[in-house]
Amino acid sequence: MSPQLSISSALSLANSKHKIPQIGFGVYLSPASTCVSSCITALQAGYRHIDTAIYYGNETEVGRALLSSKIPRSEVFVTTKILSPGKDVESTYAMVEESVKKLGGEDGYVDLFLIHSPNGGKEGRRLMWLALEKAREAGKVRDIGVSNYGIGHIEEIKKIGKVWPPSVNQIELHPWCQQREIVQYCNDNNIVIEAYCPLVRNQKAEDKTLKSIAEKHGKEPNQVLVRYCLQKGWVPLPKSDTPSRIEGNADVYGFELDGGDMEKLDGLDQGKEGAIVQAVNNSNA
Repeated sequence: MSPQLSISSALSLANSKHKIPQIGFGVYLSPASTCVSSCITALQAGYRHIDTAIYYGNETEVGRALLSSKIPRSEVFVTTKILSPGKDVESTYAMVEESVKKLGGEDGYVDLFLIHSPNGGKEGRRLMWLALEKAREAGKVRDIGVSNYGIGHIEEIKKIGKVWPPSVNQIELHPWCQQREIVQYCNDNNIVIEAYCPLVRNQKAEDKTLKSIAEKHGKEPNQVLVRYCLQKGWVPLPKSDTPSRIEGNADVYGFELDGGDMEKLDGLDQGKEGAIVQAVNNSNA
């Protein structure tokens, strides 16, 4: 058993005194009607990290869940993301401020704010990064990072502002999409790697290799996938609105995948073809 892995495990962030919990609860496509109760279930199950985004349309509900949970705000790590900039840094900063307000009220803060995607172009990326740096300086945001960024996009940040490296790069990661080039780059540059879609949206639940490993350990396929990410040193963000699955996805600390298990899962990699959302573009910015 890996003694260092528990539901309270956390990773250090570059340029920061703060740490990020190594398992997070994702709320993509979690409708307003269930998002609050799902977040509360997750917090009751031991999660201390919630990942949302402006694009998800449920920041207000996540904020409501944080208040309702009665857990001190300092004990929960909250991430959100900005997808598109305003017309300039100031208007983009106003969008960031609005997110923070939804999640934490007038005097609140967000632990981690990410640029959601590089797809908006070079100028859009510049405006969003500078707005995030401004929010960090103002104390509205503790740490800043990126999502879906390739190597060229991250290198570009060196020429934009004052903060480098980004604390986090959140990308699609699971055995069928391992994105080894960007993972290696992030590891080499002290950038924490977050894994979205770690459960492959349940599309691989019947995979023979995955099922055989799950049966060997007496676990569900989803639990094996979360454990795989943890043992890789990534931060998985499993998502569900089913209470039993929310709890089960965090119940991954009573077993360990051995070297043979990890090798078999590593062997499932399909490169970019294995992505169900988006593999990063490493070739240019």
